[in-house]
Amino acid sequence: MNEHLKNDLIALDNLLEKVKEQGLEYLNNISERRTSTKNITSGILTLSVNGLGTAETLKQFNSRFDQIIVSSSGPRFWGFVTGGSTPASIVGDWLTTIYDQNTFATQGQGDISASIELETIQLLLDLFELPNDFLGGFVTGATMSNFTCLAVARQWIGKEIGKDFAKEGVSENINILTAIPHSSVVKSLSLLGVGSNNIIKIKVLNDNREAIDISDLEKKIDELRGEPFILISSGGTVNTVDFDDFVAIAKLKEKYNFWWHIDAAFGGFAVCSKAHKYLVEGWENADSITIDCHKWLNVPYENAVFFVKEKHKHLQVETFQNSNAPYLGNPLENFSYLNFLPENSRRLKALPVWFSLLAYGRKGYQDIVENCILLANQFGEFINNSNYFELLAPIRLNTVCFTLAGKENQQKVITFLTLLNDTGKVFMTPTIYNGKNGIRAAFVNWRTTENDIEIVTKLMTEIINKIMQQVIE
Repeated sequence: MNEHLKNDLIALDNLLEKVKEQGLEYLNNISERRTSTKNITSGILTLSVNGLGTAETLKQFNSRFDQIIVSSSGPRFWGFVTGGSTPASIVGDWLTTIYDQNTFATQGQGDISASIELETIQLLLDLFELPNDFLGGFVTGATMSNFTCLAVARQWIGKEIGKDFAKEGVSENINILTAIPHSSVVKSLSLLGVGSNNIIKIKVLNDNREAIDISDLEKKIDELRGEPFILISSGGTVNTVDFDDFVAIAKLKEKYNFWWHIDAAFGGFAVCSKAHKYLVEGWENADSITIDCHKWLNVPYENAVFFVKEKHKHLQVETFQNSNAPYLGNPLENFSYLNFLPENSRRLKALPVWFSLLAYGRKGYQDIVENCILLANQFGEFINNSNYFELLAPIRLNTVCFTLAGKENQQKVITFLTLLNDTGKVFMTPTIYNGKNGIRAAFVNWRTTENDIEIVTKLMTEIINKIMQQVIE
């Protein structure tokens, strides 16, 4: 055995203890760690012949990279829609690494860790109050979840017109109807050969909405003259967390022939809030749904699930089957995730989710979701009551989309945001909404409290006062 490997094995207990202590120090001080950094590592190490051993390598990491690790899993990282990691999910993730399973099978000799995945999918269906006629699986994120769902939808379209796109390639135009798709949806269409520009845009509702105008949707459907199509709807848009009318779409599905996909990456968690679950009413009628677990479920990256109606499982197999591997047997008789999703290699992504769901239950996630919604509204009140800021859209769930008040201050938005993020106390992301420069603050982290709102609003007031004072001078 290699000498470093031998020594590391002997010292493994001590090495893991050091990492545990370092990890606890990070987690215990996460509120004080910077949310952004300008530190840049110098140079690139070359590969040594004999290696350094793990203890020395840990020292190298700490001296060269620890300074650039920001608290993106902390309470004031409000950029993008970035969750944190609950204690239970960290335990599950550590065990995932230790057991190091390639998760696919549920029976037979060898690894059967997919049994954990199937149980976790059932727990998620319970959480989301979805019926058991969905088959789910874990992938890396919303992009791969959307990709998986739309790949099956692509195969459905092909079969509707007598083609097998999985085997023959996409040889016909595929009609995609949507209003405001997430960038991951657009990327998925590109990867699938459908074409990122091959979208029939549906109008949105008036009165500062991002939701599909159902009357325009039906008009666009009628114009297709019976051709099958894929409808991509939103379970929470990125800027304003607007929801399409799923009940109305379900009624259209009774009348027309189409595949209905819902991108509910983080908005689907509205079901956890008694006051907001109405937003997803009717979503159980969709053919496929995207959910991102490393957002509001607060588990470590990379973690997302797809839900596809089980009645379409033959289309999934046609799309993803390892057809040149006869030892795997009949995919419909011998279940293996190898034949139901893109990757041939996957870690046991379900385990952190399993741990967190069992540890905190329905009430735990209700508390997380409702707390985030409460804090988003408190932050929104500060925006509304300020002379310097204004909301760009009403707060519908957990994201606040705002800008600087006054048309004359539009060019100062990025300056303000840069100065705010440079403090390292909070991180938000820029956006453009209705032609205006804006800022997004997304509340999804289980650690965030009212004290964090106070810290950030005080900072914002100080910075905007300085900017406005410079303008006066």
